[in-house]
Amino acid sequence: MVPIRSVLVKPSVLHHICRVQSLATMKPSVYVTRPDVPSIGIDLLKEKCNVETWSQNSAPPHEELVKNIAGKDAVFCNIADKIDKNVLDAAGPNLKVVATMSVGFEHIDVQEAKKRGIKVGYTPDVLTYAVAELTVGILLATSRRLFEAHREIFNGGWKSWAPSWMCGPSIKGKTIGIVGFGRIGQETARLLKGFGVKQFLYSGRRDHPEASDIGAVRMPVEEMLPQCDFVICALAMSPETKHYFNEKLFNLMKPSAIFVNTSRGGVVDQDALIEALEKKKIWGAGLDVMTPEPIPPNHRLLKLPNCVVIPHIGSAGIESRNDMAELTARNILTALEGKPMPAELNL
Repeated sequence: MVPIRSVLVKPSVLHHICRVQSLATMKPSVYVTRPDVPSIGIDLLKEKCNVETWSQNSAPPHEELVKNIAGKDAVFCNIADKIDKNVLDAAGPNLKVVATMSVGFEHIDVQEAKKRGIKVGYTPDVLTYAVAELTVGILLATSRRLFEAHREIFNGGWKSWAPSWMCGPSIKGKTIGIVGFGRIGQETARLLKGFGVKQFLYSGRRDHPEASDIGAVRMPVEEMLPQCDFVICALAMSPETKHYFNEKLFNLMKPSAIFVNTSRGGVVDQDALIEALEKKKIWGAGLDVMTPEPIPPNHRLLKLPNCVVIPHIGSAGIESRNDMAELTARNILTALEGKPMPAELNL
């Protein structure tokens, strides 16, 4: 039998080991609501934090979010996660920051966060180009009937070349109106300039100096809509903009107009939009956002041949999502260190 030897550890070494273990347990804890967050963000967090992640590639059920956020110092979330009073109560006094990997923040009870001194971070700017790029893409897909034409290949509708088959309006020489002329609205206009647009109009609460460089003219929305061949909605979601596009505004548009929304589904009265499409009050619509999300496969909106619907992928450029993940992580780290966040929502 091999004798068992006692290992004597010097008090100084033992103290060092205990101190290292203590420091490890003192790391702030972060709850991440998705396992498929780009690694650049998660790796940054793991350098200084203990990271716990929801295991499934879907939003955690509310009861799971309430359970898993308990005692955490920070939460890394997105627009599908409702961070309400119940969640903040469950988190307890340790929670210092809620950081969302999105430019929208309507899923967070910001007033409740403010009461508790919890900072809120978001990701403006880094997704601007990706959303503007997709806005141009869905505008083209709608006007040139790309999805509709693609379906014809499989259902036998493609018989031969025909002079008027699958024709749609071109962008060249047309008037484009943008409602909500912030970062994304402006970038969309810049990208569309190369298509030979006749005129850009925009509506909003104030003049934008950038409009002169783009060649855009501001006017009230009621005066703008009857002039537009394409109407792009780039409004932020707020109580004031809920159902901003309603029956009245759709009735002001040309029967040949195309409506595009890549902002938030809630800014549109969806029943009014469906009626406008069904009754041919407008020519067509392209939507990256709708209500609810995800939309049921048998939804009335999806049965309309003059409506292009895609599943809220506006910011889904690889580079954009990497930048969003990194910015969300940096928002968390700086907040936990008591430093100014790179993108803090002013509460």
